[in-house]
Amino acid sequence: MEPILVIMAAGMGSRYGGNKQLDQITAEGDIIMDFSLYDAYQAGFRRVCFIIKHDFEDVFRAHIEKGAGKKYEVHYAFQELTDLPEGYSLPEGRTKPWGTGQAVLAARDIIDAPFAVINADDYYGREGFIKIYEFLTAKADATHNCMVGFEVEKTLSENGTVSRGICKAKDGKLTDIVEHLKVAKEADGTITDTKDDGSKEIIPSDSPVSMNLWGFGAEYMEVLSAGFVKALGRILAENPMKGEYYIQTPINDQITDGSASYEVLTSGDKWFGVTYKEDKPEVVAKFAALKDDGTYPRELWG
Repeated sequence: MEPILVIMAAGMGSRYGGNKQLDQITAEGDIIMDFSLYDAYQAGFRRVCFIIKHDFEDVFRAHIEKGAGKKYEVHYAFQELTDLPEGYSLPEGRTKPWGTGQAVLAARDIIDAPFAVINADDYYGREGFIKIYEFLTAKADATHNCMVGFEVEKTLSENGTVSRGICKAKDGKLTDIVEHLKVAKEADGTITDTKDDGSKEIIPSDSPVSMNLWGFGAEYMEVLSAGFVKALGRILAENPMKGEYYIQTPINDQITDGSASYEVLTSGDKWFGVTYKEDKPEVVAKFAALKDDGTYPRELWG
């Protein structure tokens, strides 16, 4: 089966102050996700599944139908707070989504082939899509997956802290990934992660990070499902209102027990995105420049 591009677009954009997934960033009305869709199509992807919320379904569908929907086989899945394994129920008062792992699980009835996962509000560049498509069509299976890594220094915002999965690799294979929730560059150029107690951990500037550009065999959905059951026990006991299940949580378990390997692909493209509203002007200018220099056509979908 043809690989599937899975796009996580259900985020609430709390730090951004609005639905950044649908915020227009070009004079032609493009959103950031349109450029990823364009790059992925050029790389070979023809099937896409959007993970969204019912709250903005109509406007989201309308945007896709007038653009990428003309080229792709399109599917939709919905991230719901109540979409929990049998025997579990939503804690009273919880409004925060369960995290990227549960978001991807929303597409479990659609995934029937190797698949890539990306964020809707990140710009990755074309090289990463080319490499991940090649991997999915040639290598991906139950025990071989991949990720595209970016240098942490090239993924920060000047307007506040960001969450980043810091990775370690050996011989081209991922050996560990740890989520850091408040990463920023200090005035002296040092990159740090601020802990809940106020202490700061220094992060090497060339550390590879996961920006949620992953490639999996179809079988990973089963791993993700089993991992959610395991994670829920911990979340409900320790932090029922805000605890999250990340897509990379079972990855560390697979690396530790040797049940799967994760090839680390590298991209020379520079990542950028909008974490905060203040990031938008710079992003708008960057996309305008990419159209002006011919990297992208003025009208992405003709």
